[in-house]
Amino acid sequence: MAHDPGHGGLRKYLIVGILLAILTAISFATGSSQMLMHDAKHLGWTIMMAVSCCKALLVMLFFMHLIWEANWKYVLTIPASIMSMFLLLMLVPDIGYRYRSYSEERLLHAADARIRATHSPLEETTSQEAEPPSSSDAEH
Repeated sequence: MAHDPGHGGLRKYLIVGILLAILTAISFATGSSQMLMHDAKHLGWTIMMAVSCCKALLVMLFFMHLIWEANWKYVLTIPASIMSMFLLLMLVPDIGYRYRSYSEERLLHAADARIRATHSPLEETTSQEAEPPSSSDAEH
């Protein structure tokens, strides 16, 4: 079995493994950070997603040997990436506006309590009816 010099050898795989460990440590530190995950939540999630994309890219390029493949890999990956982004962008409005068309009954059974409290006038009347009479009402 001949050694293929085009695939880099053990040294490249060790470097990639060390890079993956460093990126994992960055992701763990970000997830454990009180400031990034509670105070600046969007920044924390953005950092974690960027690190995850870098890790996925390293795994695909080196461990799946895509870095040494011919240029046909672009014919497969670029259209799939464009379609993925197109699908994501088409679904964002549906996800963002899904509560606006809910019926009152569906809002009452929604999983998010904040949605029920802010969008359901039916729940407001139910909570007012359930309040016990005040002490001034009992005296009269």
